[in-house]
Amino acid sequence: MSRHICWLCKMRRDESKRPPSKLTLDEVLQWAQSFETLMATKYGPTVYAAYLKMEHSDENIKFWMACETYKKIASRWSRVSMAKKLYRIYIQPQSPREINIDSSTRETIIRNIQEPTETCFEEAQKIVYMHMERDSYPRFLKSEMYQKLLKTMQSNNNSS
Repeated sequence: MSRHICWLCKMRRDESKRPPSKLTLDEVLQWAQSFETLMATKYGPTVYAAYLKMEHSDENIKFWMACETYKKIASRWSRVSMAKKLYRIYIQPQSPREINIDSSTRETIIRNIQEPTETCFEEAQKIVYMHMERDSYPRFLKSEMYQKLLKTMQSNNNSS
């Protein structure tokens, strides 16, 4: 993921830099359709994560992505290990990247973390998704970052 953020940071610093050739105008336009569409595209989550990092609120997308990975863990030992790591980083009060969830959701996770299932963080993940969709996503679409990327893609498309 850092490689994708790197091209984006470079593009912001140097207007002449072009986004990766695999990113298309169609995909960038799709991001404005809905938050769900943004998150379902190839580069959308990466670009959105770069935006959130600039906004100093990337803990939400990092937690959401970590939960997507967590749900796919088959090994019980790996799940327990990852659940504890997610708790330490995102759920525990005063943790390095504490996410904004209600106390009852936090307490449920604390109870379930002893024998974590693949759905252990599902409620917290839904809350974080909702925060991103309602709060950061509208700001992302209006952001200088998205607008510049859109203009760059449109001018690249017109000159092709």
